[in-house]
Amino acid sequence: MFQNRLLKVYKHKSKQAKRLNIECWRVYDHDLPEFPFCIELYGDKVYVAEYLRRHGMTDEEHDTWLENCVTIICNILNVLNENVFIKQRKRMHHRSQQYEKLATEKEYFTVTENGLKFLVNLTDYLDTGLFLDHRTTRQIVKEQCSNKHVLNLFAYTGSFSVYAAAGNAASVTTVDLSKTYLQWAEDNFKLNELTNEQYFDDKRNFPNNIFQTKNSEKTNNKKYQFIHADVKQYLKTLQPNSFDLVIMDPPTFSNSKRMKDILDIQQDHVELINNVMHILSTNGVLYFSTNYTKFILDIANIKANSIKDITKSTTPFDFEGKLKRWCFKIEK
Repeated sequence: MFQNRLLKVYKHKSKQAKRLNIECWRVYDHDLPEFPFCIELYGDKVYVAEYLRRHGMTDEEHDTWLENCVTIICNILNVLNENVFIKQRKRMHHRSQQYEKLATEKEYFTVTENGLKFLVNLTDYLDTGLFLDHRTTRQIVKEQCSNKHVLNLFAYTGSFSVYAAAGNAASVTTVDLSKTYLQWAEDNFKLNELTNEQYFDDKRNFPNNIFQTKNSEKTNNKKYQFIHADVKQYLKTLQPNSFDLVIMDPPTFSNSKRMKDILDIQQDHVELINNVMHILSTNGVLYFSTNYTKFILDIANIKANSIKDITKSTTPFDFEGKLKRWCFKIEK
């Protein structure tokens, strides 16, 4: 049953992946209740996440069952057994667990997406370092950020930032609370030969630009900046006209000890979005997304000129009918 289903979806999706020249994509996502896997291809490697459930098998029986499933996966996807990476995880309704570390060894390899390179890790963390469901959204950002000042909040490993830099952004500022993921983002920049050797010149002469905050003097004028900060607090330090385009993909919930207070995206999204609207330039754009499946956007209290639900138009082919996130384009 699993073999037939996997063969069917792989034949269908692989044709689209080949046509689009995509090497990282989701093959299977819990299509059959009896086989609760998420299976993703990263070049010649396969990421298999088994969602934990009450399967009624002994440990020995489960090991045999899983071994048989992996054999099927290898045969159909034409990959070597040693290139299959397996994790067991609880089904998550959001990404708040993305920072949980699983192992002590760090194993990275490089993959390509739309001509850009990214470091991926299939062994050490619950997530791989590249959220495949935002592949289309990243491309949209790249196409719209030429000569614009771009801010990437809750940036994770900086994939949106890389796309923005590759799209000839005037500057790119990457903000996250994790030093580990900020370093990962910097490594992704180096991988794509995006460096700070050239400094930008803001010819528009913003009265209060990206490098002038309420509480600090003007900092360096590096084109690419990586800032370790609590996003909720960081936004309060910025002045109007600081950025032209902002990407914000926060976790559903976070109570990190490094934060001043907790983050609950349903309760806090209005404050976050309005703070972004405050620091955007005239006609600036925010791309806001969330993985909270029960999320309701409080449109009435958001101070924006335009709000558009772009969830469907930003859903990649390999996530159609399976996507569990929202995406909005919000214009000042």
